[in-house]
Amino acid sequence: MDFMEKLNTLSAKIKQQAGAIQTEEATKTAFVMPFIHNVLGYDVFDPTEVVPEFICDVGTKKGEKIDYAIFKNGEVQILIECKKIGDSLNLNHASQLFRYFHVTNARISILTNGQVYKFFTDLDSPNKMDEKPFLEFDLLDIDEYVLPELRKLTKSAFDVDSIINAAGELKYVSQIKRLIASQFTIPDEDFVKFFASRVYDGILTQKVKDSFTELTHKATSQFLNDQVNERLKSAMSGGQLPVISSDVSVEQGQSEPTTTEESEIKTTLEELEGYHIVKAIVRTVVDANRISQRDTKSYFGILLDDNNRKPICRLHFNRSQKYLGIFDSEKNETRHPIETLDDIYLHADILKATANLYE
Repeated sequence: MDFMEKLNTLSAKIKQQAGAIQTEEATKTAFVMPFIHNVLGYDVFDPTEVVPEFICDVGTKKGEKIDYAIFKNGEVQILIECKKIGDSLNLNHASQLFRYFHVTNARISILTNGQVYKFFTDLDSPNKMDEKPFLEFDLLDIDEYVLPELRKLTKSAFDVDSIINAAGELKYVSQIKRLIASQFTIPDEDFVKFFASRVYDGILTQKVKDSFTELTHKATSQFLNDQVNERLKSAMSGGQLPVISSDVSVEQGQSEPTTTEESEIKTTLEELEGYHIVKAIVRTVVDANRISQRDTKSYFGILLDDNNRKPICRLHFNRSQKYLGIFDSEKNETRHPIETLDDIYLHADILKATANLYE
């Protein structure tokens, strides 16, 4: 599996099993160890790489343990402190990380509950762990923008200098994003005054401020909706030339549907999600810009080079039982029932093989 597939597999596991986890130890076994082993690539069964219950006496604190220490080239590189899944992650939970960070060679420390991972380093003062993380990662809400930095922590690509160099930007960008999100949800007085003073010529009395608080909230909500709609329109623009449905194979002489047929085509968010999952899988073997989609009345097609003679797969989602249609070398389609969008990942190998057929 590629990096994104490994993350999605662990994400699916959390969705299925989180409700059954009642302790910190169960969280470590079910979620944290697979993250260290499968995602980061360190051997949790090799004590030269991963040491659980790592002990490092600090001052008068004797025998304290950190949950995991990851070694590379004989030196501690990453410290990990774990909490039970569902528990909040705050500085009170990171006291041991602060102490251990100071007395080891580690430049990276992680606080996690198995779902959310907070990454710390020493940007503010050398050899002293920062109070704010430079990176936060949620396995149930994967942010693809942070994946390149997360990859740098893997065993095969470990590059602590590159991570530290990028940490400052990551730290402040993530904080600004959270600030924008909070203002869009519950705008504070300064945020409201900033916009009100630019569109209202009168005196900003308390009554006017109260009115503009509601107006600002409505405006930001509509702005976000407009952005989402624009992205959907952009994603759907590849469907301007949908093809006639074929339930058996793709024939070279197919013609384009009529305008009436086009007007009856309704692309759903679920189809677009499925398209992006397939694209994430196939882009590991072909350029992402070559993967396109065309919607029809009876299926949602995903193609290579926007060419109907190069089908990668079809999504049959317009029925109670959903199917993923996969093609063989003769372009004959076989439909595989799927229950959730995550089931598409079970067919990753054949999807990549199909795309390679056209190379």
